[in-house]
Amino acid sequence: MSDATKSPSRAGNPDLDWSQVRETVMMLHLAVAQIERTMCDGDESVNTLARSFSSMVGKSQSIHAAAVNLPEGRERETILNNCQAIEASMDEAIVAFQFYDTLTQRLTHIGNSLDDLARLVADPERLYNPYEWHGLQRSIRSKYTNEADRRMFDAILGGASIKDAMETSAPAAGKGTDIEFF
Repeated sequence: MSDATKSPSRAGNPDLDWSQVRETVMMLHLAVAQIERTMCDGDESVNTLARSFSSMVGKSQSIHAAAVNLPEGRERETILNNCQAIEASMDEAIVAFQFYDTLTQRLTHIGNSLDDLARLVADPERLYNPYEWHGLQRSIRSKYTNEADRRMFDAILGGASIKDAMETSAPAAGKGTDIEFF
């Protein structure tokens, strides 16, 4: 095997060309690929759910419209009450979809940040340059549109443990159901 076709040394079979940096970059790329695969799988499921919910909303509206034309009575009230209950459940589902949207946006940010980190680590000219690391950190922080994420980032870079950073960035009591769009 010539040097031109020889693959780089790997941890499972190291030689003098082995590099922990290359291993780190491969693991970062693996993490990004897993995030992207998970998001694609999740998107397919959520798209199916969204189509189903849209269909159910249309059917519920049709039932509601037909029930309004029924004569006054227990059956009419039962149908209308059930339609209202379905609509309330649909509202809850929409909130759940909004949380899923927030989740996918966060995962996209994480994947992009890991990819940026992998590129920095893979470049020997940038790897040992503190200004490059500071630039990466500034770039990552600038992409956060959620205040809790910025607080977590600041806490971690300030030396906090993961647990402490999560506690610092947790929403205040009673605000856990608020949705902050990206």
